[in-house]
Amino acid sequence: MLRWCLRLRPCSRCAPPRSSSSAGLRRYHHGRPAWCTLRAAQAWGREGTHPWCKPEALGTALGRRWYSLPPHQLVTLPALSPTMQTGTIARWEKKEGEKINEGDLIAEVETDKATVGFESLEESYMAKILVPEGTRDVNIGGIICITVEKPEFVGAFKDYTLNLAAASPGAAAHAPSAPPAPAAGPAAPPPPAQAPGSSYPPHLKICLPALSPTMTMGTVQRWEKKVGEKLSEGDLLAEIETDKATIGFEVQEEGYLAKILVAEGTRDVPLQTPLCIIVERESDIAAFADYKETGEVVDIKPQAAPPAQASPFLAATPAAAPVSAPPPTAPRGRVFVSPLAKKLAMEKGFDLTQIKGTGPDGRITKKDIDTFVPQKVITPSPAVAAAPSPAVTPSPAVAAVPTGVFTDIPISNIRKVIAQRLLQSKQTIPHYYLSIDVNVGEVMQLRKELNEVVKKDNIKLSINDFIIKASALSCLKVPEANSSWMDTVIRQNHVVDINVAVSTPAGLITPIVFNAHIKGLASISSDVVSLAGRAREGKLRPHEFQGGTFTVSNLGMYGIKNFSAIINPPQACILAIGGSESRLVPADNEKGFDVASMMSVTLSCDHRVVDGAVGAQWLAEFKKFLEKPTTMLL
Repeated sequence: MLRWCLRLRPCSRCAPPRSSSSAGLRRYHHGRPAWCTLRAAQAWGREGTHPWCKPEALGTALGRRWYSLPPHQLVTLPALSPTMQTGTIARWEKKEGEKINEGDLIAEVETDKATVGFESLEESYMAKILVPEGTRDVNIGGIICITVEKPEFVGAFKDYTLNLAAASPGAAAHAPSAPPAPAAGPAAPPPPAQAPGSSYPPHLKICLPALSPTMTMGTVQRWEKKVGEKLSEGDLLAEIETDKATIGFEVQEEGYLAKILVAEGTRDVPLQTPLCIIVERESDIAAFADYKETGEVVDIKPQAAPPAQASPFLAATPAAAPVSAPPPTAPRGRVFVSPLAKKLAMEKGFDLTQIKGTGPDGRITKKDIDTFVPQKVITPSPAVAAAPSPAVTPSPAVAAVPTGVFTDIPISNIRKVIAQRLLQSKQTIPHYYLSIDVNVGEVMQLRKELNEVVKKDNIKLSINDFIIKASALSCLKVPEANSSWMDTVIRQNHVVDINVAVSTPAGLITPIVFNAHIKGLASISSDVVSLAGRAREGKLRPHEFQGGTFTVSNLGMYGIKNFSAIINPPQACILAIGGSESRLVPADNEKGFDVASMMSVTLSCDHRVVDGAVGAQWLAEFKKFLEKPTTMLL
């Protein structure tokens, strides 16, 4: 990606040498002519001359002698499913020139599993669509569009083509910049990098795949296989915590586990990081006993971080720890940060050089600002007390921590996403709430009768099963509630997939009962029991909790009378179910009243999609189905 406005000029091999040319080229090419090196293999004309350096190319590039572009982002096609290799651009949700907010849907991409929405991770403007709608078999990592930070930059990409994107110096500029980072470490790792191809037996390197569309890194929770064990196709190899849930990672082919490269508990492992080595023959396992992967992810232990953060304070008083002080505060040159993230960092007083960017090309995004934990200022106090005796500095620092006052719990990837999504929902969706009381006497009686019938099949219907069915049928009656806000259109769904909120030890997750409008109560009950069980065990597959058109959240079993739930975007509604209780209600009898089982429900609606009268109409249909449950058969 072009971060600077580069000016095309001949490289040292294509232009006559001049006394001042070397300095100029060094400034523009940063030590090597990136444009020229990138295109050397495709040069035409005389041998050794690069196309960008030919006079006619320089003179006709976009009708200008000097070709320059504003700062921009080359957006590539991500892996939207674990087995995805290519994708089809089904539809673009944004047009050129449109503003893109964080979380907006950019495009719909058809993968090998389903059609998945591709969301934006930061604010920007759509400058150029490089791959038109309907394009099939787009490779993962292929450039599909260009985004810019400011609307005035859009016009500069009017004539930009995919050929120019392929020739962009972004890839070449960033490729050589990657090796210098590990260069600070020991020189021992490089030899094994070349050795696997020659000195090791045939083997398969298993890398961390994208187990959810928005996953950028994961945590290796547990290895299900040990080194030396035989692997069969479909065996569970490891459990990976993504930004959505903890998912089982299965083996695709038979073999033997020769080497585990990333230890259990390692957090924030980037995508495509080698996790383990698999070999075909058991006799080849011993050859990998001392195998080390170049750029292998170091087992990041929580204990290693505090000394690095505390070192700047220790180095401020004695000069005893200058070695550990630089890492957290070492300048990284120019810091790439989105405008929103920069604004938030200034408001919070964060030093951008201490924040590690997780966006494309290390760009700092709003998510990085939200999750950044600044160095605690409570550390200087013990450091000053320990200043006279640097040798015993670590002991006072540990002893001074008030262990009995609070405990810092690491934020899991799931909890980060829950926080981000719910905050986004409350900040961007105009919620309003409608409540109604429902007499559930008849449905409870029907449930009792049906459970006697299905008892022999080990099926036990719950009130929640009736609620899911009634919600699905109500969505057919009032389709506005079964819709999604897509920025440019309101998408009205023709099938009803009900998300059911399930509380797990890792956090809230909403598995999906697909096609709930056409399923029977026994089928719905079976689905809910299976999904809830696997959700608590962390064994859900991505397609089982990503998507849905309407959500039901039930807290009645905890004695909650009523509550208001937060909408799960891009859905338009979520139904909050309270507990049932006996109440006196007016009745046409001698006493003038009767005792009824009443349940309070609250519908949260997105006012952009569902108006108040429409939401009330949906609740009326829902109430009718539950109070007269036999009508669900019509």
